[in-house]
Amino acid sequence: METIREPLRNARIVDRSDVVVVGGGPAGISAAVSAARTGASVTLIERYPYVGGLAAGGMVLVLDDMVNGVEITVRGICMEMIERMKTLGLCVTPTDGDRQLDIRDTPEAWQRWARWGLFDFHTPSAPHPICYAAAFDPDAFKRVSYDILRESGVKLRTHSWFSSAIVENGTIKGVVCQTKSGREAIMGDVVIDASGDLDVAADAGAQHTDGNFILTTVSRWGGIDTEAAERFEFEEPEKFKAIDHEAKRLIGGCWSFWWLKTPLPGVIWLNCPHMPKLSGLRVEDLTYAELEGRGRIARLLDFARANLPGFENAHVIDFAPQTGVRQSRLLQGEYVVTKDDVMNRQHFTDTVCRGRDYYTPYRAMLPKEVDQLIVAGRHYSATIQAQKSSREIPPCMAMGEAAGVAATVALNAGVKVRDADVKAIQKQLRAQGADPGDVPSENATYLEAAE
Repeated sequence: METIREPLRNARIVDRSDVVVVGGGPAGISAAVSAARTGASVTLIERYPYVGGLAAGGMVLVLDDMVNGVEITVRGICMEMIERMKTLGLCVTPTDGDRQLDIRDTPEAWQRWARWGLFDFHTPSAPHPICYAAAFDPDAFKRVSYDILRESGVKLRTHSWFSSAIVENGTIKGVVCQTKSGREAIMGDVVIDASGDLDVAADAGAQHTDGNFILTTVSRWGGIDTEAAERFEFEEPEKFKAIDHEAKRLIGGCWSFWWLKTPLPGVIWLNCPHMPKLSGLRVEDLTYAELEGRGRIARLLDFARANLPGFENAHVIDFAPQTGVRQSRLLQGEYVVTKDDVMNRQHFTDTVCRGRDYYTPYRAMLPKEVDQLIVAGRHYSATIQAQKSSREIPPCMAMGEAAGVAATVALNAGVKVRDADVKAIQKQLRAQGADPGDVPSENATYLEAAE
């Protein structure tokens, strides 16, 4: 490939903080807020004109993978944001009664909550048990994110596209962003990479691997009579099955439900189509996904209007401004989480956050090659197969919250982040309502940090 040599350029230093967080998605918001609440000055950098990442901009409108049976395992900032959105009337969770062990897998509970997506999709057959999860409005996620960032005193810089890491003698000192004002440098004692694609750590020289899963152009439709659609689904299952099968053929790839309800009346979201073998790191693939996804949705809309009760007046409201990227670069850090670790519920003595019923060790957030850098989000240190089972938004938020606490624990002790006292991190997380996973569930297996 032909190349050109760019001239050396200066970047104005526009800000300095104790902690610099790159990426204003769910993990980055949690990291910035938790660091600020524990006493650090924090700057949060985001490339888009809004915060919320794939939850808001990508319109992944269900927060799930946060329960182990009836036990809620992801709490802290994630739960706080859910409660704030519920107060606005823009978030729906199952009633406590429908989550009881003797009720949650009944047909009645299934019919009440299935089209909200509030069920345990990990169980092998339907109807899946109803579990704690949250269906929310994307703008509500942005709104409560702005509120919680402002209240915590986080300095927010949107429209700032990460360009390069500033590394001196193996230690990250800050980052450079490309902006409409030119190249700008933000300096920090600790940098948290919450970019989702490992942009900072990769540029800083951290070892990583590249993976890809599926890309999705998510959309929302309006004008839906969801009661009529659900009534048809449950009262005429054979007719529904035939129509649903053809809809899925037109989509060319989707989950079991191609549409789900949202808190807005008559508005649904479509977490599809699924487009495999495309890379979230290639401009050509991202462009193709945008065009191809819109074409498939247009064909599906015509079909649904003509054939599906409740969809006669359906129309597209919007497409997500962010392409749904599920996997790209993955850190290969001090510990690499494996699929067996996730599936076998491996517990670690340096666990700092939990997902459904799996645990994330602090070492999996630390690159081996770069000091003062913490990684939080779907790009943490894991194998490709392990990441597919541990990349949902709530566990990424828990990881971000842990990263923010870890940064302040290290700064307050005057040590490198890789030498931060894990027990102090766990204690602080519990004090602020999070669950670091230091107390394992009964079905966990064990692996000592030294191993």
